[in-house]
Amino acid sequence: MTPERYAKILRVLSKRQPTLTVLMDQVNKPHNLSAIVRTCDAVGVLTAHAVPPGGGKPLDFEGNTSQATSGSAHKWVRVQMHADTLGAVRELQGQGVQVLATHLSQRSVDYREADYTRPTCVLLGAEKWGVADAAADAADGNIVIPMFGMVPSLNVSVAAATILFEAQRQRLAAGLYGAPQLSPEELARLAFEWGYPELAPMYRERGEAYPALDDQGQMLG
Repeated sequence: MTPERYAKILRVLSKRQPTLTVLMDQVNKPHNLSAIVRTCDAVGVLTAHAVPPGGGKPLDFEGNTSQATSGSAHKWVRVQMHADTLGAVRELQGQGVQVLATHLSQRSVDYREADYTRPTCVLLGAEKWGVADAAADAADGNIVIPMFGMVPSLNVSVAAATILFEAQRQRLAAGLYGAPQLSPEELARLAFEWGYPELAPMYRERGEAYPALDDQGQMLG
């Protein structure tokens, strides 16, 4: 790893927002899934969440279409899988995260009215069906993007980008990108995993701590 590469890794990790995330409810088109993850990387999301369509296999980010769309962003944004959406919503809420579902209901508000400086998860629905009613009802709030055209909704990946960049705007204004949100230990752990992706699994398999890195990104000891 070059010093320049290590400096970039530290710079990116210092902007990561562990209290901002998305939950993809059975988003089933690879290009949409990957575009959402790419936006997550751009705004500093550390971990995204997903419920695979129909309870199927874990989502694959290595396919040609997916990889081309995401720009390999899946390497930098961990995607945590869940068995069902309602359970995922409850789990996130149990961690103190407000869940905002992109869903039209009587309690829906303009997406810009939400406070994204709080620990927040944006719940995004599948392309055809949107967010399931039970999950939308369980969410802390419902948000909508005002539409003035003939088509009633945006593509899910475009909607995700619109909302996440509003979250970025609010968080920038609040100074949340001005200082690292990760603990020094977590930042050091991720810096090693990002800088040495081939070596990190070996240390984990052996149950050994990662080596410390110097200010050039080289292993000590």
